[in-house]
Amino acid sequence: MKWETVIGLETHAQLSTRSKIFSGAPTAFGAAPNTQACEVDIALPGVLPVLNRGAVERAIRFGLAVGGRINPRSIFARKNYFYPDLPKGYQISQYELPIVAGGTLEIVVGDQQKTVHLTRAHLEEDAGKSIHGGFGEGGFGEGPFGGFSTGNFTGIDLNRAGTPLLEIVSEPDLRSSAEAVAYARTLHALVRWIDICDGNMQEGSFRCDANVSVRPAGSETLGTRCEIKNLNSFRFLERAIEFEVRRQIEVLEDGGRIVQETRLYDPDRDETRPMRSKEDAMDYRYFPDPDLLPLEVEPQMLQAIRSAMPELPRAMRERFMHDFGLSAYDAALLTASRELASYYETVATQVDAKLAANWITGELSSRLNEQNIGIADSPVKPAALIWLVGRIVDGTISGKIGKDVFRDLWEGKVAPADLSLPELQVEADRYIENMGLKQISDSGEIGKIVDQIIAANPQQVADYRGGKEKAFNALVGQVMKATKGKANPAQVNSLLKQKLGG
Repeated sequence: MKWETVIGLETHAQLSTRSKIFSGAPTAFGAAPNTQACEVDIALPGVLPVLNRGAVERAIRFGLAVGGRINPRSIFARKNYFYPDLPKGYQISQYELPIVAGGTLEIVVGDQQKTVHLTRAHLEEDAGKSIHGGFGEGGFGEGPFGGFSTGNFTGIDLNRAGTPLLEIVSEPDLRSSAEAVAYARTLHALVRWIDICDGNMQEGSFRCDANVSVRPAGSETLGTRCEIKNLNSFRFLERAIEFEVRRQIEVLEDGGRIVQETRLYDPDRDETRPMRSKEDAMDYRYFPDPDLLPLEVEPQMLQAIRSAMPELPRAMRERFMHDFGLSAYDAALLTASRELASYYETVATQVDAKLAANWITGELSSRLNEQNIGIADSPVKPAALIWLVGRIVDGTISGKIGKDVFRDLWEGKVAPADLSLPELQVEADRYIENMGLKQISDSGEIGKIVDQIIAANPQQVADYRGGKEKAFNALVGQVMKATKGKANPAQVNSLLKQKLGG
């Protein structure tokens, strides 16, 4: 039997406010346990929550970015469950009336575009964190919580309790792990683009839960889903989904049935394992929080946020395709982040836009990935790439030599990275001259070398004249080798064909 995979993602984006969603406690990452939890966060008797306006504004910004409906009236509810790091015994969230309803996200998988529909995006508070481990040899002050112990322990850190989250829920529109990763990457880029979340997955600022099921191909009925919790890297998301799909298909083909449950992904064993039976909404006994009034979004507030929105990735992709002649794939790559899009546009408005795109998605991206740094930290600034692409276009250097020059730009051998374009042009042109990298464009000089190569390779000449095109490419390679890559490739091709009678 052929099977179809059905995936929906629930994504928690930590909102970039300086204080928590219902208290004034700070949200900075990395503080010592329980040093950023106030009376509201630890649920002392008699305390009352006060809603953070900044969290509301960020949720609205997201809703506008995905074309969702901003509900003029939404309600906070209590989601009741017991867990040691949930001091109140309930989580304040939104259920029946979220702040954002609907919306879509455009993703690109390979050369295919797809629209993923969103169910909702709602505000809620995060829980604390349980820390499991041991104190080693013991002694006062050892371990993250201090104290006397030589055995294992579980500590509760409430620093995260009350941290503002936007939970973004997709429809079950995704059909493969590749689509799920493309969706997560696009969503990750968007929340950073509109500046509502820093997207730091290592610190837990952006994490996904994947709801995975399989069904016979062609069936309209959804299979029983399992939820894989707290996936905090795109690689783990992909691997967890692929394992879970294989597991479910094996169970069904062996005559078993899938049990609805919550599972955890173990990256060391590359497998998912049961965590608990999956709860339904009724198990949480949602009811409106009596301590919080309904949230009402006034038209003036909505208009002010709309007016301050930046150009969105979708609009910028379409503009890049129209203005610069880019493919949908390249436009998607170059709008992966706001910083990268700005870098590309700075270069593309000064030199050949398609060639600039090739260098950024090729050499530059490769170097950034190798060193695991972002475009903001690139030692090759826009001015340097403008100069480099310009010198390739005007024939000063060849594309092959350009790669060597790019390497030297990256390593700081050409000129200081902080020079302005006019200053850099002077320094970099002098570098090309001193290093003897200037392209040979004199047809007479190239012609002499071509004659030498033809005379030295009679068999390849005969093969080409006999109809073997590969022999011609071999002759071009010989000429380029003889000139150490400095001959103008177009002139080499033209002169070879002319002299060979092609």
